[in-house]
Amino acid sequence: ASHPRHSMHCQHAILSVLAWLCLAAHVLGQGTYTVNFAHEEQIIHGLGFEIQSDSIGSGNHGLPTSNASVPNDLVPAEKERFFHDMLAGFRYCRLAMGLYFRGLTPDQKHIVERWPGQAAQLAQMAVESGIEGFAPEYWSPAPGWKSNGQYINGALAGFDDAFLDQFAQALSDDIAYLETNGIHVVWWGLQNEPQVGPAGCIYSCCGYNESAYHQAFARVAPVIRRNHGTVKIHANSYGGQHTAHLVAEDPQTAQYVDAWTFHRVGADSDEQIQQQGYFLNGSLGKPVANNEFEYLGGPTSPARCLNTAQSIMNWFAFENSPFWYWLHALKPTTNSEASGYGLGFWRPWNDTNFNSSHFPDLPFGHFTYNPDNWNAVSGFTRYMPWDSVRVAVAEGVVYMDSRILAYKFNPRLARWLHSHDDVIANWKSTIGQPEERVRAAATHLAMVFTNRHAVAFNSTVRIANMGTGAVTFVGYQYGPVDNNTPLGTRVATPQGDTLLLETSLAPLTIQFWVQQS
Repeated sequence: ASHPRHSMHCQHAILSVLAWLCLAAHVLGQGTYTVNFAHEEQIIHGLGFEIQSDSIGSGNHGLPTSNASVPNDLVPAEKERFFHDMLAGFRYCRLAMGLYFRGLTPDQKHIVERWPGQAAQLAQMAVESGIEGFAPEYWSPAPGWKSNGQYINGALAGFDDAFLDQFAQALSDDIAYLETNGIHVVWWGLQNEPQVGPAGCIYSCCGYNESAYHQAFARVAPVIRRNHGTVKIHANSYGGQHTAHLVAEDPQTAQYVDAWTFHRVGADSDEQIQQQGYFLNGSLGKPVANNEFEYLGGPTSPARCLNTAQSIMNWFAFENSPFWYWLHALKPTTNSEASGYGLGFWRPWNDTNFNSSHFPDLPFGHFTYNPDNWNAVSGFTRYMPWDSVRVAVAEGVVYMDSRILAYKFNPRLARWLHSHDDVIANWKSTIGQPEERVRAAATHLAMVFTNRHAVAFNSTVRIANMGTGAVTFVGYQYGPVDNNTPLGTRVATPQGDTLLLETSLAPLTIQFWVQQS
């Protein structure tokens, strides 16, 4: 890389070019940090994933008639394992309307399930995994609203007020349909990557230029807010406020935006630090967040494992994001893009290839993990409870390949301390509480460290404003070859008016240290 790999910085300040240049000579191997337990930042609501609940061709080419999908394809025991072992701990499920949920009413103007039981399977998934709900957004609206009458390619067929008013009501009706069928909607988006299209797509899309997006949003968003008042609205699943700048610049439309969403597919985690100003500028004080992350080019790898973990950490630490989404939970063994996209692989019933290089031990209707992706994400879904509160970290040197994230958590929501059902019940008891009470309930400290270097890295942490008594932390390691590997306990000991904790990270490792309860 042409840029320096480390620089002076605090996580709440924007880096300067001068700082990058002055500190290029720092030697890697030792990091010193001060965690300020009393300096609270944003509430981190949790992580999201996308579900391939209908089929797509290999390499994302086309919409097959097959209903090869999850959870549909999984045998009963594997569904249970999928719900409880992989999805538990996630908060949101992104639902690709017009792509992975693409059945149609006879007039082709409303999206419904494509086969009997598809919606019920998603509702069951939500209940058993314990997610809060779904985040539907349109890869394409129903073809009856489009210029070409198809899911793939095209644009809206009209933009006059009468057309857009009917369109808005249809999208509102789609939410009502989902809710009626047990698919609880928490977040909603008008269009995935609106600048893609109206031609050249190989799967569902609907092209909007910025003016068209603004026109449609201006008519649709008020209807969604009026008819579904608890649903949060984001824009625009591409470049946030920058590629929806007409929405951002218009107070009449900006008022309906609850978060600006970005797709930084496979981007180096350095980007969140080096381009912090870009992501925050023009946000109008609204949250900015990543709602799709995967790797398009080639398979996953150990380096990508660490990059994914650092992407999560850096979005939270430098962009103050309230959530972060991986792309797919599971991808089929038949699809060439599966390695870079999925947390795991499942074998569809039409995949009869059991060659030695093609999942020879994976039966039909079963899934297996994709360690480089799964191990990067799963520590956060296990050891970062919903509604954790980030706390400030002052870094002596910001090492791009050795990251740190610190947050407080509510021990009643900790999956490693309570049963799955108790955690969900405890969280439901907090619904409707004011933010002050949510913050007050986050009483315990957790810290995450990474080492993307090729050599070991030592971290020394001073914890300020946490009292003067020793505090015990329990450690767990993740990485390309580790998933929840116990590291034992470590005591943060008093050193003057701070507590001192030290840890050493082997190359390509991620460590979680959580306060013992």
